[in-house]
Amino acid sequence: MRVRWIVTGVMGAAMCGHVLAKGHAVTVTSRTRAKAQSLLERGAVWADTPAEVAKQSDAVLSIVGFPADVREVWLGPQGALAALRSGALAADLTTSDPALARELAAAARARGVGMLDAPVSGGDVGARAGALTVMCGGERADFDALSPVLACFGKSLRWHGSAGAGQQTKLVNQILIASNMIGVCEGLLYAQRAGLDPLAVIETVSSGAAGSWGIANLGPRIARRDFAPGFFVEHFVKDMGLALREAERMGLTLPGLALAERLYRELAAQGHARSGTQALALALEKLAKDA
Repeated sequence: MRVRWIVTGVMGAAMCGHVLAKGHAVTVTSRTRAKAQSLLERGAVWADTPAEVAKQSDAVLSIVGFPADVREVWLGPQGALAALRSGALAADLTTSDPALARELAAAARARGVGMLDAPVSGGDVGARAGALTVMCGGERADFDALSPVLACFGKSLRWHGSAGAGQQTKLVNQILIASNMIGVCEGLLYAQRAGLDPLAVIETVSSGAAGSWGIANLGPRIARRDFAPGFFVEHFVKDMGLALREAERMGLTLPGLALAERLYRELAAQGHARSGTQALALALEKLAKDA
């Protein structure tokens, strides 16, 4: 399949690499060509714009930072959607606004293009391993047709319903992670103050009811003071904001999510917007020192 990929980053380059490894003909574009260099060296072809990427393609996938970026790469002056042929498939893998996902799906349908909202979960670890969870919304037939490409980097693929359902599922995912990350960071802060070996504690508690992806994968990074990004703080703040706005629209109050969003905003203001989400430990440490 002729697969076109819009923007590569912390996760995107690894995901696109798996598509290349499966033998698909891949064309890529990014704001910074250097980010795609490793893919170009492996056989990917460069394109200057999303519109150029979309020409003569069977499928176009994007993973960018924010909803405004999603709108630009698909609907902007050099956007991919207008250049796609009827019968092509498209998927946005960014965690974005469910309303925007529905808008994109409607615009794609008007051109005879099948479009999915297909955000992913699993972080940089899952991206490198080709073991991401992919949550899809859109037409079931389009999901079935694009699944062989999504399976290149996704271990778990699931269709959740019409356009926007993938984004809604991903926001559930982020709500669950948000409060869990507070628990992970507070638990390890407590272990440190109690004079325990954090890595030994992580190994012990991970096998019981306290076990989670966060403690198993990000706990050791916190213990080693490794705050490099697998997933940027600023992107998590964006996701929590989307979830809070959707919750408000539905008449829901989510105090745990609101607390996590406030703590992460404070962390970003302390200069850690481009750190990994495990850097929340730094904000909690600061609160402990200030108490």
